[in-house]
Formats: sequence, structure tokens, C-alpha cells
Amino acid sequence: MENHSGMRPIHLFLFAVLLGACIAAPTAEPTPTAAPPYRITSDENPFEPKLEDVGWQIASVTITSVDFSERYDFTPPRAVLGLVGYMPSVCNELRVEISPPDEEYNVFIEVYSLVNPNIQCDNVFQQFETSILLGTYSPGRYYVWINDSLAGDFVSY
Repeated sequence: MENHSGMRPIHLFLFAVLLGACIAAPTAEPTPTAAPPYRITSDENPFEPKLEDVGWQIASVTITSVDFSERYDFTPPRAVLGLVGYMPSVCNELRVEISPPDEEYNVFIEVYSLVNPNIQCDNVFQQFETSILLGTYSPGRYYVWINDSLAGDFVSY
């Protein structure tokens, strides 16, 4: 008579190993990635670059004051950029170019002036004072840079 009692633990062990191989190993849940920030709507900017600007020379502006605030009389509230400064001559035209936000929630704004090179103009400083609504943005805290200098920040909900 053969003794098979020594074989039973081995069969049980092999059965457990084979059964364990059939069970799916747990996998890590994918982490949700945040959507990149974006401007939902842009408000009218009377100083945005125009097609007619081609052929004009870029000139400087001197910004003497930057006021950055939020207007709550709009729904949703809007960030407002106030600028005071001057341009080199009365023939210069102000341009304010507002870029869409980057992935780090930075909004870069370039403020400059343009002048028609075919017009002779006296070098008499031209002052300007203006306010520009920045539009509505996806939720997040945005940092506003004007000509590579931090001007302020705002939160969009």
C-alpha cells in the first residue's frame, strides 16, 4: 500500500500557486491631471495689435503707474488693469497685447507703442491713462506680468 499523505501538501501548495496566478494584481489608480488654465472670454481691448500695424516701428513706453484690481459689478468678477504712462511722441499709438495664460497660470502682457516711420513728428511726450478688462478665466490663481515685471494676481472661481 502506497502512502500518498506526503503528496497532499505539495498538491495543495501547487493549487494555491496556480490559483494565485489567476488573480489580477492591484494596479495604481491613475491620478487625474488638472486641465491647463485658459481664458474663457476676452473682453474688448481697444489697444490690441491690429493688422494695420504691419510696417510700423515698435517704440517704447514708460509706465509710471500700474493699478491691478477686480471689478465685482460684473458676473463673474473681472480683473482690471489700469495703466498710466507716456510715449515718446504724440504720433505714437499704444498697444497692449494680452497673452493666454501658460501652464503655471501666468498671464503675460506686453505694453508698447507703435509709430508710422513715414510721418515726421515732434518728440513731445504723449501721456496715457487707461483701464483694460482682462476677461474671464478658468478656475485658479493667475499671476499677471507686465513687460516681464509682476503686476499682481487674481483668483478666478
